[in-house]
Amino acid sequence: MEVDVQGVRLRHRLTISGDRSQRSWVSGYVRRLILTDAAVVTIAVLAAQWLRFGSDGALVPAGATSVPVGLVSVVLIGAWLAALRGTHSLDRRILGAGPLEYSRVVTACLCVFGLLAMLDLLFRLNIARGFIALALPIGTLGLLAGRRYWRAGLHRQRLLAKNLDDVVVVGAVSSAAPMIERLAAQPQLGYRVVGACVPATAYSPDLCVPSGGGDVPVLGCFDQVREAVIRCGATTVAITSADALGHQAMQELSWDLEGINVDMLISPGVLDVAGPRMLMRPVAGLPLLHIDKPRYDGANRTRKALLDRLGAATLLLFMMPTLLLVALAVKIDSRGPIFYRSTRVGLNNQPFEMWKFRSMVVGADSERAALAAQNQAAGVMFKMREDPRVTRVGRIIRAYSIDEVPQLFNVVGGSMSLVGPRPPLPNEVARYDGRVARRMLVKPGMTGLWQVSGRSDLSWEESVRLDLSYVENWSIMQDLVILWRTVHAVFAREGAY
Repeated sequence: MEVDVQGVRLRHRLTISGDRSQRSWVSGYVRRLILTDAAVVTIAVLAAQWLRFGSDGALVPAGATSVPVGLVSVVLIGAWLAALRGTHSLDRRILGAGPLEYSRVVTACLCVFGLLAMLDLLFRLNIARGFIALALPIGTLGLLAGRRYWRAGLHRQRLLAKNLDDVVVVGAVSSAAPMIERLAAQPQLGYRVVGACVPATAYSPDLCVPSGGGDVPVLGCFDQVREAVIRCGATTVAITSADALGHQAMQELSWDLEGINVDMLISPGVLDVAGPRMLMRPVAGLPLLHIDKPRYDGANRTRKALLDRLGAATLLLFMMPTLLLVALAVKIDSRGPIFYRSTRVGLNNQPFEMWKFRSMVVGADSERAALAAQNQAAGVMFKMREDPRVTRVGRIIRAYSIDEVPQLFNVVGGSMSLVGPRPPLPNEVARYDGRVARRMLVKPGMTGLWQVSGRSDLSWEESVRLDLSYVENWSIMQDLVILWRTVHAVFAREGAY
């Protein structure tokens, strides 16, 4: 197949400005975050002061000291904003994607109030605890909501091909193509690949790297990376073949890129492993990447269990009227029981009974074989957009995932988690290979990365990749982000049928 390389190069050049002024979005974005953080912290502290001490509370002595509450509020606002800067919550490398930004915001909030609590205890200041108890949750939730608001706007801009960092990928075609496809499939991450550099043995003037998002032109070989970056106006270089490039060449390239204000990223070649499991440390003058094993025991398991049980119990309490109405609707709509119990496989391949509202006719399982030819899902899953077994009420409750709410009882009972891999059927697990079986290292969840990334619209391979990514990189903050995104996915009815 012939490729119009000159046309591809021209189209790429038309989409970039030719200079690095596009990075101005970063300074503007950070400035908006700074102003939002300052406004949220000020409002939270003043609101807590007013709720605790009233409109004239600024002059009231704070605890055992003669210092007025108003002065304590000013000091608290300054310390809170300093803590946000001290935890690097405005680091441009974490802004706009991933849970690390939110994690650092929460860390800053807990640090400043933890320090305040220790000072209060050591020096017996007796600062009103009600004041602190109000300011911390109001401010923390407000800060997270502000970050989420600006991130959502940034993602909308990136989907329109704005506020992107132009990337030149450096590596062999075999390693460059997967990175190019990943970045093209997720523009919200903020990267747009504008070219590639390959080994001299593979380079030719007409070469392009094929990808699902369109062929990417090869701009030169490894010795021409700096010239290629300047020519296309890229702001980032991503290296996928560090071994092919060589230690000395990488060092020289990093020095060259420093002079033209271009970021350098290096892929370690380990897919779907990130976060706290990865630690870079120098050994004999070489930077070595230390990768820890996934940790699911001890304090990690206790924290997750606590989040699951308390969260599920709270949701059941508030949703009880809805559960009763749905149960009545299911019973009136069609003959059969209100609940449907399905045997699923959970942690360490242990089977359990998963509860759902019945959304299909009685005996639907026995009709599945007859519908196998109409299966619209890939891999071992079975899905149909217009499944004739679904009842009238079933179509409504499935569209908004209301049929899955009774799984909260499974979470309270300990067989499921609020967040985790999709709970598989026994016949699916029997067909898993060794790689897919790693999903069973954690409890299955009511929601997960698969739920907030397309649900039934995902391919089998993508569902597996997302589940494995969750298992490899689990954290409490990631769970909280997924729960937040689940609310939007449910109301948007993304991939639900």
